[in-house]
Amino acid sequence: MNLSRMGIFTRSTGSRKQNESMRPFVTTFVGVFFGFLVGLSFPTLSLTKFSLSSGVLTTIDVKDTEYTKSSPSSPAPLQHSLVNNRSSVNATSKKIWVPSNPRGAEKLPPGIVRAESDLYLRRLWGKPNEDLTSTPKYLVTFTVGYNLRKNIDAAVKKFSGNFTILLFHYDGRTAEWDEFEWSKEAIHVSVRRQTKWWYAKRFLHPDIVAPYDYIFIWDEDLGVEHFNAEKYIKLVRKHGLEISQPGLEPRKGLTWKMTKRRGDREVHKETEEKPGWCNHPHVPPCAAFVEIMAPVFSRDAWRCVI
Repeated sequence: MNLSRMGIFTRSTGSRKQNESMRPFVTTFVGVFFGFLVGLSFPTLSLTKFSLSSGVLTTIDVKDTEYTKSSPSSPAPLQHSLVNNRSSVNATSKKIWVPSNPRGAEKLPPGIVRAESDLYLRRLWGKPNEDLTSTPKYLVTFTVGYNLRKNIDAAVKKFSGNFTILLFHYDGRTAEWDEFEWSKEAIHVSVRRQTKWWYAKRFLHPDIVAPYDYIFIWDEDLGVEHFNAEKYIKLVRKHGLEISQPGLEPRKGLTWKMTKRRGDREVHKETEEKPGWCNHPHVPPCAAFVEIMAPVFSRDAWRCVI
């Protein structure tokens, strides 16, 4: 009798364990089947577009392919909310986009796209406006090789703190220039075996040099013994010169009379050249003529030239 009871007890325990092991599978199947039925009871929705702004879902365009529970004259609350939200986002996008920004910038948060920039280095933390202790008004660029460093040193010393110094290195030697104190504050761009106009077209984009009133693009072998940068800027402003150059000292071998310094006036815009050199007295090289060795451009003129 005890064995019989023990046998029944054993079979009952095994059957209960089998039922408990099947319970999770049955529960899962019932849940999936119930979820499928619930899904069929909702209208079919096709999500076509979404965009995120600052981590928040801002616009969702929903296309109803099957919707019969709501009358056409009264849209569903969800649809009405989405339409209102989309209208507000479109209004914000129009405020973000401006002609100076590239197309597509309207999808970015305000302030992340800037119309202008510069060539100064930036640290990885802190406020960018604290990186620059001063904001020079003029830019001077020299395309240089290390062999003419003494000439460049003399030229740079003619410019005050109102000028940003930018050196384009065609020989790849930049570290050696640290022997000059001013070089540590200058901007250095190094690409081997290129000319100054190659550098200018690639690194002096009008939006990069926009903070500067005037841009000097000079050769490395100029003599500047009698040059005064501040006085030159005053003359340029006084006479409204958009493109100009300092006058060259009269000497034998001077090619163009237009570039010759004249002691009887502050500036000159035309001159008399050798017979047969000019087809008209008001066309280059008798007028409206500047050599490329030491041109100076206003901000607006540079945008037209480049």
